Amino acid sequence: MQNYLNEFIVWFIAGSPKLLTALVIFVFSLYLARMISNVLRRVLQRRRAPAGVVQLLGQLTLWAIIVFGTITALQQFFEVTAFLTGLGILGFTVGFALQDIMKNFASGVILLLQQPFHVGDTIGVKGFDGIVLEIDLRATEMRAADGRVVILPNAEILANPIVNYSRANERRIDFSLNLSHTCEPAAIRKIVLEAIEEVKGVVKEPEPVIVFNSLTDSALELNVSFWVNVTKNNSLHAKDSVLLKVKSAFNEHGIEIPHPVQTVYSTQ
Repeated sequence: MQNYLNEFIVWFIAGSPKLLTALVIFVFSLYLARMISNVLRRVLQRRRAPAGVVQLLGQLTLWAIIVFGTITALQQFFEVTAFLTGLGILGFTVGFALQDIMKNFASGVILLLQQPFHVGDTIGVKGFDGIVLEIDLRATEMRAADGRVVILPNAEILANPIVNYSRANERRIDFSLNLSHTCEPAAIRKIVLEAIEEVKGVVKEPEPVIVFNSLTDSALELNVSFWVNVTKNNSLHAKDSVLLKVKSAFNEHGIEIPHPVQTVYSTQ
């Protein structure tokens, strides 16, 4: 019994530096994990991330650092390379089987951190325009302009161009008019400009652009562009108002919009 006790004392004395080093590494990993986890939570909360996402990412970060610190501490006593190799093979197998889920998860984290859009923003992505209803770690839910609820995987969103309409207070509106050859260009420009200036939300800078674009056999093509502050007036409503005012002014001044004319020749 005395021999076992002596051997234990000798082993303990010889291994004390390693034990102390392992203990310091483990305690430091606990402190570092809590600190980084708390910093990440505060950053996500400032970015208005969902509470569930904040909790999940905070816990994942915490345990990832603790596991890494534990493995580093155990390295002081025995070789953990074989263990890590087996763990890596297992992780690769699981990751390959769940690659789509993990890809969407990683994309969700990036979207929450970069924040190209928020809940309530109007965006366009993958051919869909609508209002963002929810952002989670797997997918983003939005209500399209036609009322459909669309759920898009985060990886698909991150891999495609994103148009955020809500971040631009001003939108350009374009439309074209075909006019008769007998019309007076200066008078037409004046009528269209007055109609634009009377609509709510139209901005003075950039100035409206009214130009004749082409001359065809049956008509003059007029292209019109102007900018509207979407916080004061909806872009569709602004365009509708301008077109109605132009139509009313044309009727008042006797200006007609020509119809396409086709000449049919008879061989008889």
